[in-house]
Amino acid sequence: MVERLAGLQRRTRADFTVVNCENAAGGRGVTPEIADQLFACGVDVLTTGNHVWAKQAIVDYLHKEPRLLRPDNFPTPPANSGAFGPPGSGVFIGRSRRGVPVAVINLQGRVFMQPIDCPFTGLERALEEIGDRAQVILVDMHAEATSEKLAMGWHADGRVSAVLGTHTHVPTADARLLPGGTAYCTDVGMSGPYDSIIGTRPDLALERMLTARPVRFQVGGGNVRLAGALVEIDPETGRATGIESILDPPGPLHAPEL
Repeated sequence: MVERLAGLQRRTRADFTVVNCENAAGGRGVTPEIADQLFACGVDVLTTGNHVWAKQAIVDYLHKEPRLLRPDNFPTPPANSGAFGPPGSGVFIGRSRRGVPVAVINLQGRVFMQPIDCPFTGLERALEEIGDRAQVILVDMHAEATSEKLAMGWHADGRVSAVLGTHTHVPTADARLLPGGTAYCTDVGMSGPYDSIIGTRPDLALERMLTARPVRFQVGGGNVRLAGALVEIDPETGRATGIESILDPPGPLHAPEL
């Protein structure tokens, strides 16, 4: 997968690469070692979601690596409460290979997910933090409900360059430019084995569904694809000028032997 990503970056001449590493460590969370591998192959920013805390070792890594984000709308206790806030940050500001300032915002939805702070309020806070330091602004909206992702797209339209949905693993066919110049896609899809049930071995997922027993999942195998989106953005205005869904290798998702 790392080699495939590097080849895709070369073919598309990608200037800035964001990868959601939410399920990189055996299907749940990410480890420092995996994050380092992804950064080493040219990834600029890693985003996450509800599984960001799955691996204990990542907590210290979040403190020291600003390019690994967690959702910005995780609750932050009041300063006088004595409680510790979540490690890391949900906002990154850096530069592309061509020197263009780029900001990345990581948000998490609330519909059908754990109750956390409002992602729409989180967007406003993040945009205030970014200010005029970057015109190109990318949002990873990690959410279960398509309606909540769409709502974020329309809410942010004209104020960010792209709102790209993650979490549900299945690529959606609605990549488009919204009227205000924001590129949008409900879910950019899963990078991993497509002969699976959203990454899990089908027999184990089916056993849990058919028996209601707590079957331990394992990552599926076979028909590995890389999914994502290529967004073209005017660096002067921050407006998106194009968006294209990516599936590598391309073609129908049939198992290779079919």
